Amino acid sequence: MLKKLFLYCLISVALLVVFVTTASFNESSGRAQSIASANSNSPSKQSQNLPGKIQQVIPKQLPLTLVSTAPISGATNVALSPTIVLQFSQSIAPNSPMPWLSPSIPGTWSVTTPDGLTFTPQGEFTPFTQVSINLPGGPGGIMSDNSQYLSQNQVITFTTQPGSVIQLQEDLAELGYLPLSYTATTNTFAWQYQNVPAGLQALWQPGVFTEMTKAAVMSFEYYNGLSIDGIAGQQVWTALQSDLASNKTNPFGYSYVMVTKNQPETVQVWHNGQVAFSTLANTGIAAAPTPDGTFAIYLRYTSTTMKGVNPNGTHYDDPNIPWVSYFNGGDALHGFIRASYGFPQSVGCVEMPFSSAQTVFNLTTFGTLVNIS
Repeated sequence: MLKKLFLYCLISVALLVVFVTTASFNESSGRAQSIASANSNSPSKQSQNLPGKIQQVIPKQLPLTLVSTAPISGATNVALSPTIVLQFSQSIAPNSPMPWLSPSIPGTWSVTTPDGLTFTPQGEFTPFTQVSINLPGGPGGIMSDNSQYLSQNQVITFTTQPGSVIQLQEDLAELGYLPLSYTATTNTFAWQYQNVPAGLQALWQPGVFTEMTKAAVMSFEYYNGLSIDGIAGQQVWTALQSDLASNKTNPFGYSYVMVTKNQPETVQVWHNGQVAFSTLANTGIAAAPTPDGTFAIYLRYTSTTMKGVNPNGTHYDDPNIPWVSYFNGGDALHGFIRASYGFPQSVGCVEMPFSSAQTVFNLTTFGTLVNIS
């Protein structure tokens, strides 16, 4: 009995060994087949198995971009004759289309560095001009040396600086708003007339914004329909360039008024090189004197009501005062009826007979200088 039981055990162990060995062999074979299958699908293996066929990886081309500008977009107070530099992300093709400026001035664009364009000016912009740098994009736009381009059109803007006083004086002289002429070839000024009053000569300083230059700006503003403040802002500069281009000169001529407080007091009007009119006049009394100095006429009326306070504290209210030209605060040239003229009688103004005041009014304009001495 025991022998039979022992025999059964030996047979069971033998069968178990056979089963385990067979399963292990099958698993190993399956893994080998999987690896072989995977290797057969691998690109590198595939390439090795296909002589003469090489897989090439082509890098993606990046579009051309603008990296920096000088001047930067939105800049102000830029020089009137600026050098413009544009830097890009790639080298620029020598035959690439160039940017353009609006408004334009003479100058040239060139590829000055592999990735940079430079505009070299040969002229200058008007003061306070807003300039646009237009960069064309797309297939027909600025192109890199590997045929990449800007994805779209781009615009860079900047504003130029105010003009210099000397340039302002040059333009005003050329247009006839100063009693001087300007010659560009020699860069010199010269008096237009032979007998320029000494007081007027003393006011002239090239490159300095004296009352003479301010007065000329005021006159220019008046004849161009601008606000009369004597400040050469953007509108003045724009109008100056327009008048220069069209040769629109001063239609009035040049006048200078001399008020003499030595008795008998007089008013003389110097117009276009000669004393065109002279009359007796009255200046302010000692308690309300007419101040010495030179002032530009800034306000004019053919008739107005004049109000104020007398030195003794009483008020005056005079209607229908004719031919009024204010030159210094409340002081004005105007007509006023007096029994006589030639000595101080006013409270600061320069009074003249009605007919004389009308003549002076017609010989003067906005910006005419009035000298009190």
